[in-house]
Amino acid sequence: MKHLLLIFILFVPFNISLAWHGYDNEQRIYIEIDQEHLVKEGEHIEVYDYSNGIYRDVEVKSVDSDKVEVYDYETGEYRTFEME
Repeated sequence: MKHLLLIFILFVPFNISLAWHGYDNEQRIYIEIDQEHLVKEGEHIEVYDYSNGIYRDVEVKSVDSDKVEVYDYETGEYRTFEME
């Protein structure tokens, strides 16, 4: 039995998500927030922007169950992410 468990652990790929994925409907881009960032109002976090492959520094303005509103300092705009 131990051998089966060891084989399972070694050979079965695990898809462990270490990030929170979302979509910006207004800009039509996918984003990602690392789990290491505390996503709560007033916190500054980095968001990975898949459209251009860079991280953006943003401030979290509000968090709902599946939506995160942030202020993007680089663009000077508020953005709303629909999170998965």
